[in-house]
Amino acid sequence: MGEFVHINDVGPRDGLQNQASILSPSQRLQLIQALLDAGVTAIEVGSFVSEKAVPAMASTDTLFAALPDKDRVRYSVLAPTPRHYARAVQAGARIIEVFVCATQSMNQRNVRASIAQSMASAAEIAAMAAADNVSIIAAVAVAWECPFEGRTDPQQVMDMTAQFFAMGVERVVLADTIGAANPQQVARLVETLAQRHDIDRLACHFHDTRAMGLANAYAALSSGVRHFDASVGGLGGCPFAPGATGNVPTEDLVMMLHQMGYDTGIDLPTLMAAGSLAGELTGTATGGRADRWRRLQLDKGKPLA
Repeated sequence: MGEFVHINDVGPRDGLQNQASILSPSQRLQLIQALLDAGVTAIEVGSFVSEKAVPAMASTDTLFAALPDKDRVRYSVLAPTPRHYARAVQAGARIIEVFVCATQSMNQRNVRASIAQSMASAAEIAAMAAADNVSIIAAVAVAWECPFEGRTDPQQVMDMTAQFFAMGVERVVLADTIGAANPQQVARLVETLAQRHDIDRLACHFHDTRAMGLANAYAALSSGVRHFDASVGGLGGCPFAPGATGNVPTEDLVMMLHQMGYDTGIDLPTLMAAGSLAGELTGTATGGRADRWRRLQLDKGKPLA
């Protein structure tokens, strides 16, 4: 295989948080184990947020305690405030994700705070993490478009990215939270940011609302990005963003990358089994847009890449 592309599967957190079926910690662990079996070594396993607001993420501390191979796998959790951060670290998390929306309206809907307030909270978390030797991944949500304000100002995204790096975060994730970006917009923003920052510290997170998730991933890849979020089976959605649908399916992204000659360290047939399990557990159709073709190939004994 060729150059390595890093994939962080967000299915166990971003993928499950908006499902009608709420999985138990043991079921969530079952899905995580299926991803590990496929060779996934970076997984967003849950969040430490209000269990009343996001009941699907209840008992993440119990789940985290049961995770295997913590020294080998990059397990991350979402903890958007210092209070949530303290809970996450107490549970044993060493990679914490924070997010701030790039528009005031979306940020208020998510966390009932202004962008400035959330950035100040992120800075407080980053300072705590530096003292605790904990890594911080920061996401700029609605980086291209907001469901309430329309197109996001690219300068706002650039300013927030610079502020996050000044805090000492490990990586900044550009998140197309509602799946509204197009490949041209993606390439333009990524290439502009790459002129100012190390592109290896940039990642992208795409949703497939308008069927352009994989095209946007390709645009980011062509612009030099080598870190991506994706969700097993295409599970996903945001409880606070009307119309937001699932993330780019990990299966489709891995297939594209392998066919282009990139390495991910992930076994695609085993990953497909994890996607099937996700569908069984949630009662949701999963597998990605190319699932039928992949299964026909496997039935014929033909390669997927």
